[in-house]
Amino acid sequence: MSLIRMGLQIPNFTYPGVGPGDLFETVAAQAVAAEASGFDSVWLMDHFFQLPMLGAPDQEMLECYTTLAALAARTSRVRLGAMVGGVTYRNPAYLAKVVTTLDVVSRGRAIWGIGAAWFEQEHAAFGYDFATFTERFEKLEEALQIVRSMFVEHTTTFDGRWYQVRDAYNVPKPVQPGGPPVLIGGSGERKTLRMVAQYADACNVFGSPGEVKHKMAVLDEHCARLGRDPKSICRTRLGTLVTGPTHDAAVARRDALLTSRGVQWDLLPAEAQAALNAQFILGGPDEVAEQVATLLGAGLDGLVVNLPGVADADGVAEAGEILGAALGV
Repeated sequence: MSLIRMGLQIPNFTYPGVGPGDLFETVAAQAVAAEASGFDSVWLMDHFFQLPMLGAPDQEMLECYTTLAALAARTSRVRLGAMVGGVTYRNPAYLAKVVTTLDVVSRGRAIWGIGAAWFEQEHAAFGYDFATFTERFEKLEEALQIVRSMFVEHTTTFDGRWYQVRDAYNVPKPVQPGGPPVLIGGSGERKTLRMVAQYADACNVFGSPGEVKHKMAVLDEHCARLGRDPKSICRTRLGTLVTGPTHDAAVARRDALLTSRGVQWDLLPAEAQAALNAQFILGGPDEVAEQVATLLGAGLDGLVVNLPGVADADGVAEAGEILGAALGV
């Protein structure tokens, strides 16, 4: 599927010298630059606090769907979605209305990205029930059934363990026939990938090329068991792109990024360096092309990347040019 070939995730909303009044314009400039430089989708994290690996919890974090709707008014081609939404943060019937509204506002460009959620600190602070690992996945499966029904049915009634819906209307319907495509994020082999095979149009996983290849084989097994055509699922990986005109320029950007977070690359143990390298696409144009080819060879249809340390249109455009050439976009 060509649903997602080259996506940009924006995970950071802290920019030196940018106050609240100018914050959205800084984010919007990146989305507009992404569209102009060949990205086919723009994604925002669905969190209320900044994540531990990216910054302090009290750093700036915009609400995901409000911001996506605003970006819909500034763009015309890119698809828009949460990478990925936390099922625990919103009642699923309400979430169906939110995603449908995004699809209407964007004239049919929404993707519903959803996952089981994991950031316990947010739940405690905002008063959301974190529940157990198993319970969050039960909620995810019920939400998938409710939202998919509300995308297409005149009314939806659902009586589950966690959610109950009675004759729920969702009018207007989404612009996209059948509703926005469903993307499930996560790499769990027993629960997540099985739900991808059963309910989703796309998946997003993490890991090295070897790990990705294994996950895609597991997904194929779920599809075979459920009678699903595995080619009907768009397969992507979220990773970090650190690039530049040369290898040395890219390495310097990586080191500067880590230094800004109090981390020295050369002082990291080998295991930590390997873990970071598994998430990075790093290097000059030729190196990026080689790494992208390896990931696609592992069974992916496309890539979603974030650009840590990049906050301007020029940086997005440079990354789009290099990644687009590697993907043949």
